[in-house]
Amino acid sequence: MVDILPSVCPRCGKPSVGLCRECRAAETAWLICDPRVESIYCPVCDSQKHGKTWSDTMVDRETLIRELAASALHLHADVRGSEIVISSYDPSPNRTIARMEVSGTLYGVPVSGECTTKIVWRKEQCDRCNRISGGYYEGIIQVRATDRKLSGREMETATRIAEQTEDVLQEGGARLSFVSKIEETKDGLDIVVGSNQMGQAIASDITAALGGRLTTHPKLVGEKEGKRLFRITFLVRLPRYQKGDVVVQRGRYVEVRQTGHGQLQVFDLLDGTNRFIAEDEAERLVGNVGEAESALVAYLYDDIVGILDPKTQGAVECRVVPWLHPEEGGTILVVRDPETRLFVLVG
Repeated sequence: MVDILPSVCPRCGKPSVGLCRECRAAETAWLICDPRVESIYCPVCDSQKHGKTWSDTMVDRETLIRELAASALHLHADVRGSEIVISSYDPSPNRTIARMEVSGTLYGVPVSGECTTKIVWRKEQCDRCNRISGGYYEGIIQVRATDRKLSGREMETATRIAEQTEDVLQEGGARLSFVSKIEETKDGLDIVVGSNQMGQAIASDITAALGGRLTTHPKLVGEKEGKRLFRITFLVRLPRYQKGDVVVQRGRYVEVRQTGHGQLQVFDLLDGTNRFIAEDEAERLVGNVGEAESALVAYLYDDIVGILDPKTQGAVECRVVPWLHPEEGGTILVVRDPETRLFVLVG
């Protein structure tokens, strides 16, 4: 009878077919760390460079350190259930030392270890900031009004649209769609943009919000890689009258509700009806409901409403209009007619 000798681990002698799990795990290089990783960032906007591509950073510095440290860590493919604890300190302004404590299982055997990597922070001006600092632009949006100056509300609206469009485009990855300058001029508002796609979007949105018409005026400025480069002026010409304007038409006060194509949709402030009139039928501008004053209703008598002048607090009587229902002790909105010194009830 021949005795069959049991198989043993050639390293430790434990019963095993080949290396046992413990010895196999001990001989496997399961944790490797790159000694150094580099982060190239823009000191102006904090965007990060990956290869040749820049991207906006949406994380804080601590999160970025953890991501960079994790990128330097390489675990064996057979490691399971790994847990990583990362700590860091800055020995200098452009260096960070990250220490990683790693645990898990390898071939069913618990393993743990640690390693460090050096994160090098390198400054470089990004493509967007480089263009902005160099005065690069592709388009100018000129917002102008017909036979008048832009109102404060129109300037605020145009500026808000430009800033919101910039945010949306850059969040969508269009890094070179930037507003480099918004400037008030004696003629209106100029918005300088980094891309013609952005210029078209902003100009169209301003026209939709404020009325008027949009025209484009391209100018050839050169060629790049066989393609012609154009610098475009987007001219937004706002109408003579804007929404909320109170104008006189055939001796009646009307409020402009919509503008376009030489016509005005107006609300008759006497009888409360809506109608369309030609723009040149408006005889003069009285004011705008956006600048209306709030007046206290002192009393009501038949078709007369007595209000207190918001400036002098003196009593003023106005005829009640059928579409407005004031209450004693309440308030109504009025616009002063600078020519007749009458109060126009607008709301």
